[in-house]
Amino acid sequence: MKRKIAAVTSSRADFSHLYWPLHELAAHPEIDLKIVAMGPHLSPEFGHTGAEIEKAGFAIDSRIECLLSSDSDVGMAKTIGVATLGLADCLGQMRPDLLLLIADRYEMLAPASVALALRIPIAHIEGGEISEGAIDDAVRNALTKLSHVHFTSTEKARARVISMGEAEWRVHRAGAPSLDHLRRSPLLPPVPGQPAVIVAYHPTTIARDTLREAEALFTALASVEGPLFFCYPNADAGSRALITRAKEFLDRRGNGQVLVNLDPVAYWSLLRDAKFLLGNSSSGIMEAASFGIPAVNVGIRQRGREHGSNVLDADATVDSILARVAQATDPAFRASLTGMENPYGDGHAAERIAAVLASVPLGEELLIKR
Repeated sequence: MKRKIAAVTSSRADFSHLYWPLHELAAHPEIDLKIVAMGPHLSPEFGHTGAEIEKAGFAIDSRIECLLSSDSDVGMAKTIGVATLGLADCLGQMRPDLLLLIADRYEMLAPASVALALRIPIAHIEGGEISEGAIDDAVRNALTKLSHVHFTSTEKARARVISMGEAEWRVHRAGAPSLDHLRRSPLLPPVPGQPAVIVAYHPTTIARDTLREAEALFTALASVEGPLFFCYPNADAGSRALITRAKEFLDRRGNGQVLVNLDPVAYWSLLRDAKFLLGNSSSGIMEAASFGIPAVNVGIRQRGREHGSNVLDADATVDSILARVAQATDPAFRASLTGMENPYGDGHAAERIAAVLASVPLGEELLIKR
């Protein structure tokens, strides 16, 4: 019989990373792929991105409504609870042989907890990384200890997962699956005109005031030349206030746009042609390196994360941000990034992930961990 693998996706961000692994799994003759969509995927406020899953050729087998219409940490906590209730029914009926989760979003604690109670083994992608300025760091480590098969992006991440007590045979260095887009997806032709600055900035969820670093960012942006494209933030506490601030900023400034939702190919095409990326998103660390694009990484959110020579760390102060922007726009620095190696992989993650998931032993041998 085919082994049933259920993949959980909650937003445009994680689906763009899962896109090619899901295609590999769907095409595998020995795998019955099920897709569970939840949270922001089902929210018009965040672009109703569940439609992008179907547009990519996948059927959504279960929809879990769980995202509270709030902008607070209490709302985040309740979202985990609501998701747990919905997923208990969903996975209790579906009973997959494996549950596939990715990354470090707080809502992924819900499917992991349900799978634990239902004795469903978990495969986790992108464990072993570090982002000290976000609750994602604790979520990622919790998912690692709840999971039974691990796919890391880098060798250092693999070593870190093993150091947490995971058996070596369970831990595979696959690379970041988002990079598969850059090898396998035909990108859009360049758009003529002045290169844009991409602003990808999210609330700093480890802080009580999740937007405490945003004031310096927006003050510095007033001195940045050229068109600005703001990417919608994650559905975290403070995201609505951040969206409002970005829209008001562009209304005064002009020459820019807030992008609610971009499909993966459109986003990577925009990134390829960008002047530089500014913010605190993992995209500047994981994907920008493949294009040799400078990334100014602001504040504490990604502190400790492994990165290439394209990343310029800036404190959350106006002077520090502008100093790094000046470095990012220096032609000599941009030229130095030509041909740089991306530590996050080679664009072949999807087939590595699918091969392991199709062959890893199931049952108690997988469930019982030393």
